[in-house]
Parts: sequence; C-alpha cells; structure tokens
Amino acid sequence: MISILKEKFALSDKGAKDMIIAILSVVASNLALMFPVGLLYNFTGDWIQGAALVDKAPLYISGILLCLVLIMLTTIWQYNTTFFTTYAESGTRRVNLAEKLRKLPLSFFGKRDLADLTNAIMTDAEALEHASSHQIPQYYGSIISTMIISVSLFFFHPQMALAAVWPIPVSLFIVITSKRMQNFFTRKQVKAKVELNEGVQEFIEVSRDLKSNNAEKAFLSELNEKINEVEKRSIFSELGVAMFVVTSQMILKFGIATVALTGSELLLEGNLGLMQFFCFLLVASRLYEPMSGTLINLGAVNALQVNVDRMNTINEAEEQIGSSSFNPGGYDITFDHAGFSYEDGKDVLQNVSFTAKQGEVTALVGPSGGGKTTVSRLAARFWDADQGRILIGGVDVKDIDPETLLSSFSIVFQDVVLFNNTVMENIRVGRKDATDEEVREAARLANCDEFIESLPNGFDTNIGENGSDLSGGERQRISIARAFLKDAPIILLDEATASLDVENESRVQSAISRLIKDKTVLIIAHRMRTVAGADKVVVLSDGTVSEQDSPEKLLKAGGLFAHMARLQTESRNWVLTGASGA
Repeated sequence: MISILKEKFALSDKGAKDMIIAILSVVASNLALMFPVGLLYNFTGDWIQGAALVDKAPLYISGILLCLVLIMLTTIWQYNTTFFTTYAESGTRRVNLAEKLRKLPLSFFGKRDLADLTNAIMTDAEALEHASSHQIPQYYGSIISTMIISVSLFFFHPQMALAAVWPIPVSLFIVITSKRMQNFFTRKQVKAKVELNEGVQEFIEVSRDLKSNNAEKAFLSELNEKINEVEKRSIFSELGVAMFVVTSQMILKFGIATVALTGSELLLEGNLGLMQFFCFLLVASRLYEPMSGTLINLGAVNALQVNVDRMNTINEAEEQIGSSSFNPGGYDITFDHAGFSYEDGKDVLQNVSFTAKQGEVTALVGPSGGGKTTVSRLAARFWDADQGRILIGGVDVKDIDPETLLSSFSIVFQDVVLFNNTVMENIRVGRKDATDEEVREAARLANCDEFIESLPNGFDTNIGENGSDLSGGERQRISIARAFLKDAPIILLDEATASLDVENESRVQSAISRLIKDKTVLIIAHRMRTVAGADKVVVLSDGTVSEQDSPEKLLKAGGLFAHMARLQTESRNWVLTGASGA
C-alpha cells in the first residue's frame, strides 16, 4: 500500500504512511456522523410507540453529548492528519526536489524546457499539496466508510439496501471511466500554461530589443493569444470534469427515489416496518451527501495524474553519482578518445584526445560550434562523456561525485550570474565560510576594490538582480574574485573577456594572470591576444581535435589556427567608411 501511494501521488515513505492515517481519520469522521442517525432512529421509535420520553431524557442528552464529543474528536484528528501532515510532506517534497535537481546532470536541464521545469516544480507541487489536504484522503476515506455502511445495510434488509446502494457504483464507474479524457484536457491546459509562462518570461528578457525594433505590439498580440488559449483550455478542463461529475451526482439523487418507492411498496405489502423504512430514509440522506463530494474529489484525483507524472519524471531521473573521496595524482586533465552527443545520433565531440598539464595554460580555440564549451563542461562533469575517458590526475571523473569534483574547480563564465545581495555576499559564494577579510583580499586581487569603494555602502552595497547596478566589467571581476576566494587547483575560463571593452579587458586579464599561477588552466577564447600567452593551444573543429601545439608552432604550421589568426588580424585592420568614401 505504501509503495502504491508513493508512486501514485509522488510521496515520501513518511508521506505515504501519513496519507494512510489521514484516510483512516476521514473514515472515523464519516462513521461518527452516523451516530446521530442511530440516536434519532431510537428517539423516533420511542416517540411513535408512546414511551416515556421524560424518563429517557438523561439517556438521550448523554447520547447527544457523546455524539458531539465523538464528532469533535474525529474532526480534530482528521484536520491534523489531512492538513498539518500534508504541509510537512509538502515541505519535504520541495526539499527533496531541490536535492534531486542538485544531483542531476546538466544534460537533464538541456532536454527540458526551463519554463516547463519551473511549472513542474512550482505549480505541480502546489497541486499535489492541495490534493493531499483536500481531496485524496477525503476520497478514499469516503469510499471506505460508504462501503462499511453499505455492507451493514445488507445485514439489516438486503432489498432496501440494494435500493439505496445501487447508484453509488454506477456513479463511481462514470467518473472513473472519464480519467483518460480528463488527463487529455489537463495535459492541454498544462501545455498552454507553460507556453504562456515562456512568453511572459521572454517578453521581460527581450523588452529592450522589442522596443528598439518597434516590435512590441506584434509580440504582445501573440502573448494575448496565449492568454486566451490558457483561458480556453482551463474552461475545457473544468467542463471535462464537470460533465461526468454532475451526471454522476444526478444519478445519486435517484437513490432517494428508489429507497422511497421500494420502501413504500414493501411497507404496503407488510414486508417492511415503518421504523425500518424511516431508518433507510435517514441513512440514504447521509449516505449520498459525502458521496456527492467524493465524486468531485475523484474527478480532481483523476486530473491530478498529469501533475504526478510530471513530478515523477524529475524524481525518477538518473542522478550523477560517484565517490566522495578524490585523491588525484596531480591535476593534469586528460581527454582520452572522448566522445559526446546531446542528442542520439548527433555527435558533438568525436575521439577527442589531449592533455592540459598542471602549471600550464591550455587554450581551446576553433570555430563556433566546434565543441570548445562542451569540452570544458565535460572536464568539470557537467555532463558525462558517451565514449572514452576524462581523467584528472589519473582518476576518471565519472567515478567522482560531482560536488566533490567541483571543489577542485574555479570557473569563470562569460555570462556571470550574480545574486540580489551585497557585494560581500556575492563574492563569498566562492567559499561560504570565508571571513570578511578573506573576501576583501580576493576582491583586491581581482581589481574590484576600485569600483567597490565608489559604491554607496562599499562591500555592503546591494547590487540588484543579477548585478543590474554594475557594468559588465565590474560583474566579471566579481566572478573572478569568487575564483580567487575559492583558490581551486583547476581554473576554467569561458570567454571571460569576450564582451568587455579594452580598458575592462586589460583589468580583467591582469586579475586572471594572478589567478592562474601554478594551476591547471583551461581557457576558451577567440581573441588571439588571450591565446598568445598560452602554453598550449588545442584547436577544435567539427567536434574533433584538428591540431594542438604551442601558439608559435601552430602559426608556423599554417593550419586552421594560423588561418583564424590571419582573419582576426584582417578584421582589426578593417575601417568603416562613409558613403562619400565608398
């Protein structure tokens, strides 16, 4: 039962156990509500038979008080088990989800649309939380309590029990068989919401470009269509549930009629007593009321399957695992006939072999799309190679836990990611336990102190979302300060100066020159100025190593590297001329 609930509703072990308790509490609460029916049945019988009600008053008053206490206790129990435990499980689910995402390879994120992934993490988790507190326990609890009451009715009077119970399985069957159609509507609704989220996010990111090209109106028109599509799909989804649930609820109403007609006929034939007839009318009124809500819950549980499947896709994704112990014999990075593809049948790297030695700077150059960035990501185990091996100090990176491996890397990306926090805390990302003095020293080494001193509150200045209050060069230097603070033996530099002006490039390169001393350095670069100081150049073209050697020897060889250097020299000498000079 626990394993079934875990898979069906994306629960943890404790969450599945708590769900069973919540279902039992709903059963107890529903059965407690039947006690007043029994009390009313006895009271009516005594009243019809002319019994001395005054003498029995203490008994009925005690019965009323007992019913109230019982209903109160079971209601409190149900509330605690269906709400408090659900919120605890929801917290556990979100933490486990974050932990799961932390362990997944970047290939997982490359195959999933980020808006879709965000929707799964936020919307689907919220849908599961709501269903776990308001629908799932109530549905199963009502089914169990209804079965208990229905079975007991057959012992009381089989013919009347059949007249009362027959609408229940018919109604359930109608809603259950609608599951496939409900899932179809729900998938369409989720897809429309994801596309809308993508559109809104894209508009925020490219609003400047839209304004500069007078394209806002056209883009907003498309976005409005996506909003209308979400509205339409939401209506269809609600109708897809409602037309089955409402039909089933209508069938439940026939139960009262069949109880009344069957009871009247049996009463006239003398095969049913008046009190028995009255009892069945009371029970039927209580039997159908929770079932009406149960049908709504069943419709919601059916529709929930799409959300659960999306959540399970994340939970069941294959993790990157490995040893937490990493003791390499040095920090040489060796690619041994490595191959990799993002999609089956589309190789990005093929038979790549080279060694980036410790204490040297190895530059990766080549045409765009040649595989330079992929090589650097494979070295840090952002992805795993499909063929061959990647070794650090003789140790295969596939055998090492990614977090353990990354403790040996300092990475400076071209696109710096900063947080809406102070300068101090943004640099401290490099090493969370660093003291303020260590952060300040890292900032000095990265040439950050000049612009930090000009900020309103120095290191305590909040720099806005993704460092929006800083220039590109300032943001890049903060990234380098993080690398200084981490002081890892391997440095990966991915186009660290590609988008900077000459002045900022000089400052950043000055900081980088201090950062890379006595370390294994892998640089991705296009500018010959950056490559000129490298000890070794590896030229990647169409996913293979076309040539590798020192920059001087490659220039003399006259191959692809020399061709790229020549083109870059020609581009520097290019002059823009006006119409008059044409």
